[in-house]
Amino acid sequence: MGKPQRTLFLERHTYRRRRLADLARLLPVIGLVLLMVPLLWNEGPGGVATSRAILWIFGVWVLLVALSAWLSSLKLETELDGQGTPRPMAGGPGAAGRGRRR
Repeated sequence: MGKPQRTLFLERHTYRRRRLADLARLLPVIGLVLLMVPLLWNEGPGGVATSRAILWIFGVWVLLVALSAWLSSLKLETELDGQGTPRPMAGGPGAAGRGRRR
């Protein structure tokens, strides 16, 4: 008989933090694709006016700003414990210098 398979356990906040980081990395790609959509529109007598394309680009820009603000607020919430104080992160800034005297 083989060994029983172990299930991989990830803490919930670690898993969510990684998925938020993945979404933050994917956001510029999504924005680039959405900003290129007006290039597919046909201009001319039966096509879309340039003013609509400009409104589309501005709307996508506002959406990207709002999504990045929402993502950063979620990231900040996961980094704070229940009392509003920062939770120490392993390997964070200043972690290497602890314990050393100058």
